Amino acid sequence: MKSYTLIAPAKINLHLEILGIRPDNYHELVMVMQTVDLADRVELRSLATDDIILHCGHPNVPLDRTNLAYRAAELMQQEFPDALSEYGGVEITLHKHIPIAAGLAGGSGNAAAVLVGIDLLWELGLTQGDLQKLGSRLGSDVPFCISGGTAIATGRGDVISPLPSLDGIYVVLGKYQSLAVSTPWAYTTYRHEYEHDYPQVLASLATRSHQIHSGDLVRAIVARDAVKIGKLLYNDLEKVVLPAYPQVSQLRAEFQRHANLGTMMSGSGPTVFSLATSLAQAETIYHQVRAAIPDPDLELFVTQFSDRGVRVV
Repeated sequence: MKSYTLIAPAKINLHLEILGIRPDNYHELVMVMQTVDLADRVELRSLATDDIILHCGHPNVPLDRTNLAYRAAELMQQEFPDALSEYGGVEITLHKHIPIAAGLAGGSGNAAAVLVGIDLLWELGLTQGDLQKLGSRLGSDVPFCISGGTAIATGRGDVISPLPSLDGIYVVLGKYQSLAVSTPWAYTTYRHEYEHDYPQVLASLATRSHQIHSGDLVRAIVARDAVKIGKLLYNDLEKVVLPAYPQVSQLRAEFQRHANLGTMMSGSGPTVFSLATSLAQAETIYHQVRAAIPDPDLELFVTQFSDRGVRVV
């Protein structure tokens, strides 16, 4: 039986702006996303039967179709029934290193790895664009997780425009293991509180999206100006998540107390991160936050920017 092992990196948002409501009732977003070296490992093995079998040692990871990785395999079976008949089903084993329900696209990255892995197992020869189109049917972050690196994401977050890759920037991540923030809740709450500010004309959404493509943060990324990138971090969802989740707000304040390039909540939270100029600075932040918050429920990670998405080991 053939098998593949893939690396599925986490992502953080350097910019997350909610522009308004699309005709399909989803939010129109503009984001700058970045993969990091913190990653899950996903193993795929072909089966003699048509089954999808999912394993994971983490007690909070579902092993049925509520898991995006399972649904990715299911989607491939539906789209390529002839390949399923020829090559059989798939056994998937998730080795989780990205914290669960953290706003770091761990689930989306796993799904992206399953799409890439089954493409290889079944010798389909799909392009990255083909895989991203499939991924957009599973979740808005899946297309980005396939390509990774540094990119602008627009639309629902599934239209990806690559940016020059960044290196030499380190990241300290913090997340309370027992704390989760519902992404649908965050967006629904934001809409309830700020819908009156949304532009009513679709052309305004396109104009704002274009402004981000040529804006200060993108110029800083092109110039690889880490100091400026840190100063330009932005996340609309902080407006609703931080007041509702004091632990996240306090963690963010603690991160911000220590010398760093910039601090922000990633995505819908509850993960908070700080950027650092070096591994030494990142490790200093790690130890300072750990000393200030010795709570064993708080997970801290030191990682760095990565220029790749899903990759085969």
